[in-house]
Amino acid sequence: MLALLTLLVLPMSAQVDNEDLLDDKDSIQDDTAAVVLTVHHNDSLSWPKNVQEGIDELLRGEMFNTSQVGLLIWDLDADSAIYRYNDRQLLRPASTMKVITAITALDRLGGSYQFKTDLCYTGRVDSSKLIGDVYCVGGFDPRFNSDDMRAFVEALHRMGVDTIHGNVYADISMKDTDLLGEGWCWDDDNPVLSPLVYQRKNIFMDKFMSALSRAGIYVTGTAGIRRKPSDASCIVSRFHTIDQILMRMLKESDNLYAESMYYHLAASTGNRPATAKSARMLERQLISKLGLDASRYRLADGSGLSLYNYVTPELEVRMLRYAYNNENIYNHLLPALPIAGVDGTLRSRMRSEFTRGNVHAKTGTVTGIASLCGYLTAANGHHICFSIINQGLLHGRNGRLFQDKVCQLLCQP
Repeated sequence: MLALLTLLVLPMSAQVDNEDLLDDKDSIQDDTAAVVLTVHHNDSLSWPKNVQEGIDELLRGEMFNTSQVGLLIWDLDADSAIYRYNDRQLLRPASTMKVITAITALDRLGGSYQFKTDLCYTGRVDSSKLIGDVYCVGGFDPRFNSDDMRAFVEALHRMGVDTIHGNVYADISMKDTDLLGEGWCWDDDNPVLSPLVYQRKNIFMDKFMSALSRAGIYVTGTAGIRRKPSDASCIVSRFHTIDQILMRMLKESDNLYAESMYYHLAASTGNRPATAKSARMLERQLISKLGLDASRYRLADGSGLSLYNYVTPELEVRMLRYAYNNENIYNHLLPALPIAGVDGTLRSRMRSEFTRGNVHAKTGTVTGIASLCGYLTAANGHHICFSIINQGLLHGRNGRLFQDKVCQLLCQP
């Protein structure tokens, strides 16, 4: 019996789609053209033959006259490919680059890793005066918030300090001074790559000085930038877990959180200051460990914002397979991935009874690119990982709907 499944691919309206609202910049253009992808789902074929035939038909769709796609679907239980098409083609991953960053970071840093910001001082406390300097030591924690700032001020209060007879310094030596990533577009809403960020902005010291003033702590000196001396004493440390960073980084495709993760990965090499080059070195080491030639890929940043990233569906699937077979990675990665029809950048996608709550995957959207990679449970109960990268799209929605239909074919009995 043949069941007809028709997918009407509509033109994009002049706004970013809801499911990718917090993802990378999308193509925002109008066009009256629509693409229709029709699949004859052959119920007489056994799995995975029916899936393979369905994807064959999708790939004959009109949209591929003017755009490209690479995809790889892997059966994790059978440890074999179900479908591959241009899976070694170099393509720009957009925000699915965050999956490569996350897996490399979990492999290197571990699931108990923490992001830390310290408040330290030199000198001595005499009566109510701190005679010396105070240092805010940045650890590139994008979650540092008003509660953490309050804890910094309260720590000084607990020491009985109402006057800092010295200066207040920002120690931003954790990473290099680059505030933009390699290959980022000047007109994007780029995150600020400072190891001391507050409310996503490079305003940490202004806010700290204001908080001290409101709390009645007088500073005789000024605010500046200087590395903490080795003999400084730590007053208080504020922590956030790697899971907290991963959750927003992947669920909402937060570029700042991804770049923070990238530089923590770089810092784990011991190189000071941390650089994107050090992070790329660790990614290449893992790629080589997985049996692929790391020189075949171009890695530029942790978020996927860069125009210089070039990877393949094969690489993304190899990463996902590695994570699946390592519970110390998988148990942290899976809960942080968006869930189809439920949350994150997939909250508005794949709401059918077969895909909703089943597909756990990272989206990616930049101008001309739509990508999706992650995990699902197929109709036969097998665990699947996959990567789909659509490139050369005038309308990103067309690529996303193609990806949704592939997932539907895999999940639907």
